[in-house]
Amino acid sequence: MFRRHPILTVITFVYLGVVGWITLSPQTDTTGFNSLVFRFLAFFSRHEATDWLTYQRLEFLANVAMFIPIGVFFLLLFGRFWWFVSVIAGGLLTGAIEFAQRFIPGRVSDVSDLIANTGGAAIGVILALIITTPAAIRVGRERRAAERSRAAGSQSSRLSAEPPTEPLSIQRA
Repeated sequence: MFRRHPILTVITFVYLGVVGWITLSPQTDTTGFNSLVFRFLAFFSRHEATDWLTYQRLEFLANVAMFIPIGVFFLLLFGRFWWFVSVIAGGLLTGAIEFAQRFIPGRVSDVSDLIANTGGAAIGVILALIITTPAAIRVGRERRAAERSRAAGSQSSRLSAEPPTEPLSIQRA
């Protein structure tokens, strides 16, 4: 898997490192970032169509969005046949992160994060399945055509190598 896709493997590990840094580094004072987030939320709360967007919902959506690429990368690495392994791996990764956050100062382990991250990985797997479907269909057609031509080639070579099976007629004089 890793040898067949070395560039994808490197990209996946880099992204996992970024996710690890974001989720496992001790929470520091982020007043500048939080003020930007709160100004963003205040802007949307003034409009009736977007007043549903609260801090908790934004955080949930951000957790979903962060794990969508992980689902895509895992599916591309494991393959379409093993799509369920990609979803399970996303869930296990999330569980490990949430467990580790219990021991990191300033971090909070939450079941909603587990749901959001696993859901994001599942969405990523579904998106990757949709995106790779045309290529999978094409590869399947090419594989079946190659198998048919190999089968036809082996039949013709077998026919030419076999002695005739018709009984010889014996003529009596």
